Amino acid sequence: MTTGSTSRCAVLDDYQGVARERADWPRLAGRVDVRFLDRHLPARDDLVAEIGDCEIVVVMRERTPFPAELFARLPKLRLLITSGMRNASIDLAAAAAHGVTVCGTPSNSEPPAELTWALLLGLARGVVTENGNLRSGGPWQSTLGADLHGRRLGLLGLGKIGTKVARVGAAFGMDVAAWSQNLTAQRAADAGVTLAASKEDLLETSDFVSVHLVLSERTRGLVGAAELRRMRPTAYLVNTSRAAIVDQDALVRALCEGWIAGAGSDVFATEPLPLDDPLRTAPNFLGLPHLGYVTGRNYDGYFQGAVEDIEAYLADAPIRTLG
Repeated sequence: MTTGSTSRCAVLDDYQGVARERADWPRLAGRVDVRFLDRHLPARDDLVAEIGDCEIVVVMRERTPFPAELFARLPKLRLLITSGMRNASIDLAAAAAHGVTVCGTPSNSEPPAELTWALLLGLARGVVTENGNLRSGGPWQSTLGADLHGRRLGLLGLGKIGTKVARVGAAFGMDVAAWSQNLTAQRAADAGVTLAASKEDLLETSDFVSVHLVLSERTRGLVGAAELRRMRPTAYLVNTSRAAIVDQDALVRALCEGWIAGAGSDVFATEPLPLDDPLRTAPNFLGLPHLGYVTGRNYDGYFQGAVEDIEAYLADAPIRTLG
């Protein structure tokens, strides 16, 4: 919306302090006053106090949710931009009801697929343990690695990311299988993988299970205690999708009681992960602070796209609208 005065914009959760340098924000000079927040504001009152004067807000993925209650407390907000073209933590119906335009940005599916393999390989070869021993003068060769060649990789979900993960598994000589509620045998065959007979079959027969599903009411809690017990005690679980797809309490119990050999995750129910969360100390757990999308190329797309979204909005021609 074109106005005669300078709009205020807040870029939230810039954890690494890099948003300013990843895009040509000076293009907005004289029209938009942009400020960057490098600290997370979990308290709703603190967030409202910080951005209540803003017409434009840029959010990074789901770091700061925007439910209906928050929109009601931000009457000046008119444009909300999220990195990527999907954000389950934004109430799009509430945004529309409060006259807020929601826009997305370009995003790439390669980085989370690559990080999946960082976790999977790290677990299989005891990378963290062995590196720690080497740096501290600990034992030389203390773990026995899990082979990938000839083992089964089971994928829960075969979308853009899952398909990329499947290709790498095939390159390692793995037997790749996949399952999801809507996956067909033809779609699986086109990706060069086997369609598992059921979710249970996939879990029972796989040596490595990797989650690549969109979070929805159908997938929330899809992997719970019963499913984790179906996995082999020598199997590993990796989740770079959404934490709520895997029951977090059940996962802690599975690790502590040895139902599975180990797990890796880049996503958590609460982020940043609380210091007292039991996953921090669970055995055979390899966790990363939600780095799946955190790469230079992705950030360039996110923040350059945000500048483009703002310019289009100011010209009364919003682009990449959601909802």
